[in-house]
Amino acid sequence: MGLKRRSKVESGFSMSSMTDIVFLLLIFFMITSTLVTPPAVKNLKLPESDHQVSAKPNTTISVTADRKYFVEGEELPFWKVERRLKEILEDSPEMYIALHVDQSVPFSIVGKIRDIAIRNKFKLILATQAK
Repeated sequence: MGLKRRSKVESGFSMSSMTDIVFLLLIFFMITSTLVTPPAVKNLKLPESDHQVSAKPNTTISVTADRKYFVEGEELPFWKVERRLKEILEDSPEMYIALHVDQSVPFSIVGKIRDIAIRNKFKLILATQAK
């Protein structure tokens, strides 16, 4: 008596759901990595604060303890900082600048950079570290 199975069981694995998950993870990490702006200059001891701002800055200014100025990681003398910021932010309607200042720098220097921002209608965000 010849008994045969009418349906055969296929042992296979569909990769389509796995590729969907991989692409979703890729998109997630691409979006979240653009939201995080690392400081351009290392070894800055930022002031501490409890509050964080969710705005994404267009550019960064860093001032080290020995009063060197960096705009997007490029060292500049103070008198060139305003001109460089205008070049970077000329096409941006929402012009946010992240200010990374070592906590040992006098507040008068922060005031000078603030004056540049007010003169040019830039929005200034003071970068801090969590307490």
